[in-house]
Amino acid sequence: MSTVRIALAPGDLVFREGDAPTTAFLIEEGRVDVTTEREGQTIRLATLGPGDLLGEMAIIDDAPRTATATAAEPCLLLAIDRAAIGERLEQADPIIRTLLESQLRRYRGALAAMQGRGGAPTPAATPAVSASEQLSIGKFRLESQLREALTTRGLDLRLQPLYEIPSRRVTGFEALVRWNHPERGPISPLEFITLAEETSLINPVGEYVLDAAIESLRALRGEQDVGPFIGINVSPRQLAETRLIERIVERTAALGVSPDRIKVEITESQMVDYPTVRRLVKRCHEFGIKVAMDDFGTGYSNLGHLYELEFDTVKVDQTFPRKMFQSPRAMALLRSIVDMIHAIGADVVVEGIESERQLAALAEMGVRYAQGYLIGKPLLLPDALAFETGAFSPVDS
Repeated sequence: MSTVRIALAPGDLVFREGDAPTTAFLIEEGRVDVTTEREGQTIRLATLGPGDLLGEMAIIDDAPRTATATAAEPCLLLAIDRAAIGERLEQADPIIRTLLESQLRRYRGALAAMQGRGGAPTPAATPAVSASEQLSIGKFRLESQLREALTTRGLDLRLQPLYEIPSRRVTGFEALVRWNHPERGPISPLEFITLAEETSLINPVGEYVLDAAIESLRALRGEQDVGPFIGINVSPRQLAETRLIERIVERTAALGVSPDRIKVEITESQMVDYPTVRRLVKRCHEFGIKVAMDDFGTGYSNLGHLYELEFDTVKVDQTFPRKMFQSPRAMALLRSIVDMIHAIGADVVVEGIESERQLAALAEMGVRYAQGYLIGKPLLLPDALAFETGAFSPVDS
C-alpha cells in the first residue's frame, strides 16, 4: 500500500462531524483545530500538532465522526487506512484493547453530554460487553485475586516425587504451585502462571515457591540434614536477576538447610541467552546447587544446549515414554537421548511415567530418575513426608 500524504492550507477541511470514518491521519507538519457545534456556537475541543493522531477514534468504534477537523495553518497529514488500524487492534493484547475501548466510551459519553445529546446512558442503551472485554475484565479480576493470594499465602506448594530407580526410593521432589481459588475452585497452573508471566507477578510467585520449598526441605530433612532434594523451576525473569542464587543460599542458611538440596530447573525455551544461563550454572555449582534442563525434547530442542551448558540433570519430556511402546522410532529416540545424556556425564529424569512396564524399560536403559503418576501425583507436604520414611516401590503402592 502506497503512502498518501495530504497538504492542506489554512481553513481546509480534514473531515466534518457526521462523516463516515474511512481514514485516520498523522499530523507531520502544522496544526489542526478539532471543533463541535452546540446551540449555534463553535466549541474548540482541541488543537493538535505534529506527532498527534487525528480521526482514529471513529475508526476504532466504527461510528460517524463526532467532531469537525480543520487546518489551522499549512499542514501535511499522513493518511492511515482503517484496515491498517483494524489489523493492529486485532493483534493487540486484549487488556490493552479493553482499556482503549473503555476510554473511548467515556470520551464519547462526555462529548455527547457537552453537545446536549443526553447524559448518562440508560441500561438499555449501554453497549453489550464483547467477549474480548469479558476476557480482559476476567484477567484484571484474576490478577487482583492472585496478588491477594500471594499476600495471604493462598497458593499451595505441591511436591511431585522423583523416584531413584537404582535405589528404589523417592529421593527428590519437584516443587509445583497450585491455586485453589475461593470462588472458582482449582485453577489450572497454565492459566495463572501464564497470567503471572504477562505481568510483574511472576517474580513474586517464584519467590513464594522458593520460600515454601526451602521451608519444606527443613521438614523433610533427615539426620544431619540428609534428606531429599527439591527441584525449583526458575522463570525467565528470575533467570535475569543477578542475585537469585545468593538469595537461595541466604534463605537456606537462615533455615539451617544445605543449599545442595536445591536443584534449579530451567526449561529448554530459556536457553536462548547462553551467557546468562552459563553464569547461573556456574554460580549454582559454586554453592553445590545442581542444575537441571527441563522439558528436553520439546519444540526448542537443540543439542547445543547439552555441550554449551554444564547441566547436572536433563529431564526428558513425557512425549517420549508416552509413545515408547506404540512407536519403535519413539523407543529408539528415547534410548539414544538417554545414551547421549549419560555420555556427557549427566543424570536422566524421564517424566510422564504411568506404568510399571515403562519403569522397567527405563531401568533397563540405566535411567536414574522417573517422575509421573505411577510414582505419585503432586502432594501437599504432609503427604510428601510419607515418602521419606523408608524404601518405596511403585509396584507396591
